[in-house]
Amino acid sequence: MRKHIEPRRHLITFQSSMLPHIFTDVLVIGSGVAGLSAAIAAAEHSNVLVVAKDAVRETNTEHAQGGIAVALHPDDSIESHFKDTMEVGYGLCEPEVVRLIVSEGPDRIRELLGWGADFDRRDNTLEFAREGGHSRPRIIHAHGDSTGTELQRSLLMKCRECKRIKVIEYSFAIDLLTLDNTCHGALIDRKDKGLVLAWAKQTILATGGLGQTYRETTNPDVATGDGFAMAYRAGAQLRDMEFVQFHPTTLYIAGASRTLITEAVRGAGGILRNRHGERFMPRYHKDAELAPRDVVSRAILVEMRDTKDTNVYLDLTHLSSNQLDKRFPRIRKLCNEFDIDISEEFFPVCPSAHYAIGGVAVDANGCTTVNNLLACGEVSSTGLHGANRLGSNSLLEGLVYGRRAGCCAGETASLSTAKLTQHKLQDRIGSTHSHSHIDIEDVRNSLKSLMWRCVGPERSARGLEDAKQRIDFWCSYVFAAEFKDPEGWMLQNMLTVSKMINVCALARHESRGAHYRTDFPSTDDKDWKRHSIIQKKVSGERQCT
Repeated sequence: MRKHIEPRRHLITFQSSMLPHIFTDVLVIGSGVAGLSAAIAAAEHSNVLVVAKDAVRETNTEHAQGGIAVALHPDDSIESHFKDTMEVGYGLCEPEVVRLIVSEGPDRIRELLGWGADFDRRDNTLEFAREGGHSRPRIIHAHGDSTGTELQRSLLMKCRECKRIKVIEYSFAIDLLTLDNTCHGALIDRKDKGLVLAWAKQTILATGGLGQTYRETTNPDVATGDGFAMAYRAGAQLRDMEFVQFHPTTLYIAGASRTLITEAVRGAGGILRNRHGERFMPRYHKDAELAPRDVVSRAILVEMRDTKDTNVYLDLTHLSSNQLDKRFPRIRKLCNEFDIDISEEFFPVCPSAHYAIGGVAVDANGCTTVNNLLACGEVSSTGLHGANRLGSNSLLEGLVYGRRAGCCAGETASLSTAKLTQHKLQDRIGSTHSHSHIDIEDVRNSLKSLMWRCVGPERSARGLEDAKQRIDFWCSYVFAAEFKDPEGWMLQNMLTVSKMINVCALARHESRGAHYRTDFPSTDDKDWKRHSIIQKKVSGERQCT
């Protein structure tokens, strides 16, 4: 049997006595909507250090287009938002969590408005759009299709007003520092400055998603699943990792990045057509283009196979040019760069990996199964999304749980009488080998292609078993290597995350929401209406039960 198919506790060997140290009350790893919301809330009670992997604005939040789902429209209600979320989640949503988030959501939006967030308005009132799975218009948006950019801007502006918050950019969090199932901070590699140990009374993971483990993805380059992998190596419990949401519509043009075409396009009347110009979604669901995302994604795959095409097409030609300029300026500009006028011609789209529904299991305050470690945003599993996320609920979850995690961490740190001191950490034990013979880019590209082919929108035992063997083989030598830069560490994280997704997908013998098995096409409530749990045993540390 091959060795090293499981990641070691720490990616690199280090001696704490030989490294510089920094100290803070609350350490936030990640600078998207959840991380910044957590930092702002924690700063009401404690000093906060925010660590950003890249530039502080290079996050999934920055790239979000569609908007934020919130029950603020006069004709909407908390109960309606609750019911829509529960229905789309295919039986795995946690009702108390869903109600908590949709109930607290309006206050978080009012708070953002008070901080100067500029959401689109009509006649001086918030403008609402409708997306798939929603029974009524409840999506607020900013500057047409630039909601994430505006959200990131307003949160950063608020952060800069907080004297207790310090942000460091281009700093890669390699591993969490733990002792006896308690987190004490993280080992960080600062670009051009080297390794540093960041000690904290409370640590919040807000590292975003894992879309880069797939060949086709809407996620930016930073979304390599680092937080999931760090938490797993530290012994935290992860939940529902098999549920990866594939967005139905991503721009599919050779030479163009796989840019998300927001669901709001279909909400505004966009029509999906196959290569013959036929509208096909009414054949698959009563809500046609506004069906839940898993339904639309699989329908597109069927049409692509049946018509022997690499994509389908979005038709917006029936919308006025003024409508397109106002509501989707970013998409129109991008298509124009490839000589496609979306007011006059269809444009090609296909599904792509978009959102990690599963993640680090947390309670109502964002606390994980590792003491003093919290998680919020896409890296976490709160119980809101179930088996299939309702569109535009993710930014809402980031706002609500970011604040809850930040308040919990900040208050706990402020009440702690323990002094931050260097803890005795066991250096990584075990032989390592040189990685000079490993072509990191080649392994990475091979993994992404394998995940898309075998662990993508459609799965089967044959494909998943093939993926398992190949991933285990790559792990056998990649995990044994000790890399000295983020490219190698990201590859190890991507392999760790891919292995978790694959193992959980192989174990779930049914189809539910975003997880579709061609060999088990039915939903099995009797045996599988439950969460899946995965957790690594950390040698020498006490484990939670």
